[in-house]
Amino acid sequence: MFPVEEKFALSQQLRRAVQSVPANIAEAHGRYHYQDAIRFCYIARGSLDETLSHLILAHDLGYIPEDSLRTCREIWREVYRLLNGYIEYLKRNRQEDISLKIRDEGWSTEYDLTRPDP
Repeated sequence: MFPVEEKFALSQQLRRAVQSVPANIAEAHGRYHYQDAIRFCYIARGSLDETLSHLILAHDLGYIPEDSLRTCREIWREVYRLLNGYIEYLKRNRQEDISLKIRDEGWSTEYDLTRPDP
């Protein structure tokens, strides 16, 4: 797909940007605080935009055809829509769950972060 001279340039940048999206979504999911989760989703969204930018550049340089870019844009739009939906879900839950109770599946204790420890 990419010329040999691009092996360690644009293709590597594209690969890192693509890998960063699900990695940051996973990091967000593992966070116990809504604001942290939202922040990692914003980072994932930035990586998603970076991915599209690299794909457009690859097309402009003649490395990928128009139909491949079009397909990638369609996938980008869907992932962007889903990610924005997840961010809105987190924002709604942050506002609705004032007590910020956290329950870890491995623990039988519920933590209320709005109260100081006894």
